[in-house]
Amino acid sequence: MKKNNLIKLAIFLLIGIFLISLISSQVSYCCEKTTYGAWCQNEEESKCSSSFQKAPTSCEATSFCRQGCCFNSQEGNCIENTPQKICMEKKGLWNANSNCEIPQCDLGCCLIGNQAAFVTQTRCKRLSNLYGLSINFKTEIGSETECILSATSDIEGACVFAQETEITCKRTTQKECNEMEAKGESGGFFSFFENTEVVESSVEFYEGKLCTNAELETNCAPSQKTTCIEGEDAVYFLDTCGNKANVYDAGKYNDQNYWAEIKDVAESCGYGESNANSRTCGNCDYFYGTTCKKFERGVDAGSPNIGDYICRDLGCTYEGVRYEHGESFCAVVAGGDLVIGEDATFNEENLAEKNQPGSRYFRLLCYNSEIIVEPCADFRTEVCIQDEINGYRAAACRVNRWQDCTSQTDEEDCENEDKRDCIWFDVEDVKGCAPKYSPGFDFWENNTENEGLCKTADVECTMEYTKPIGGSWNCEENCECDDDSWKTKMNNVCGYIGDCGSKNNYLGYQGFFSMGDLYEKESIEKD
Repeated sequence: MKKNNLIKLAIFLLIGIFLISLISSQVSYCCEKTTYGAWCQNEEESKCSSSFQKAPTSCEATSFCRQGCCFNSQEGNCIENTPQKICMEKKGLWNANSNCEIPQCDLGCCLIGNQAAFVTQTRCKRLSNLYGLSINFKTEIGSETECILSATSDIEGACVFAQETEITCKRTTQKECNEMEAKGESGGFFSFFENTEVVESSVEFYEGKLCTNAELETNCAPSQKTTCIEGEDAVYFLDTCGNKANVYDAGKYNDQNYWAEIKDVAESCGYGESNANSRTCGNCDYFYGTTCKKFERGVDAGSPNIGDYICRDLGCTYEGVRYEHGESFCAVVAGGDLVIGEDATFNEENLAEKNQPGSRYFRLLCYNSEIIVEPCADFRTEVCIQDEINGYRAAACRVNRWQDCTSQTDEEDCENEDKRDCIWFDVEDVKGCAPKYSPGFDFWENNTENEGLCKTADVECTMEYTKPIGGSWNCEENCECDDDSWKTKMNNVCGYIGDCGSKNNYLGYQGFFSMGDLYEKESIEKD
């Protein structure tokens, strides 16, 4: 029995050797490139591309498929064990060191904003270009773990450290506090407090705490000083070390808890309100029309109970009307007076009155307690429009679309506000389409063109008279055409077109033409 088992085993081994030999004979070439596009593969000879090199050996033993390090100088990436041919195809720089132990591939810690990556210096610069951020490349950090840990967040808190014989503190970010500690370990660190040298290198960060927290036992204490912080709206307390504390709240000055933890503005007094001129609360909000300013007598309504800063009201009062910070409104000079607000936006009832020669639209803006005047384009080529949303007024200058008004013959087309700024008028059976905001004329340059436009409003009225023998003339038809009221209405029609007809200018002075100059009478007698 044992002899037979040995024979079977020998047969099995021989078959295994035969199969291995068969496979080896089939895959015996190194193809620089295969027929299916792969590079440096051990394959059958028939699968090697005829346009590239091949050798009857393994690729590791060839020169054309020798592996090394491929460095991408544009992206800053290093790829180990890369065949030279592949590296050249990718426009990389190839080096025979397959483990990429070359200077170009030395890794360091790339700090970009609050993020970190353990990459080459070239890659770090590439990331800087991609994200538009400044970088800090640290070669002294030798591991990816250490690199990632070095990129701490911008969480604020108390950074406590020794200064001479005292324990002091700075309110700052965890990242800045860690950098302070690193500088202290290097044998000397100049603090943020008047360049006094820190002789102790021990620095500790306490997230979310104020330097006045009694548990930290620092030399920083509450004070009655307040200040404005650049980039923020609110008034803030300061501690005796000059650190920003919480939002000024006079009722919390003696509250030990208020001086212990950092409070968000949403947790502070008067959140969601303007707190304008408040003597007790400094939670200003630019959106609601206030911001932190140093108190000025005669400017601010009342002085703060503590400190020298207050939430200044950024609103305005103009012509007796109150406007909030950021509100805007329309204005126009008409009849020698400045017309503001809704009265400055023209409508069908006041077209002739407001569209006067020389008149111009203005947009007035209340900004930081001041009224800023912004003129719309001259000759009423732009008009001012005004609206109110939830009590908030907003105005804007926009193009006056009057050019094709007089060519409209249908009332619906005339008053299509999506296409034009026109109105349909019907005065004493005289109908037509006219500009809603009649344009002004530069009469000294385009007199002929302007006259042509004004003539589109000419109206002919034929009155019929009869005279009996021996009697006087009596009007029989269209007698109203001789009334002053009819003439005034027709003159208004001229005014709809532009600076036509008899008008007073924007200062209230009579124009060149009077009403009598606009009418020509011609007598035609019939039998």
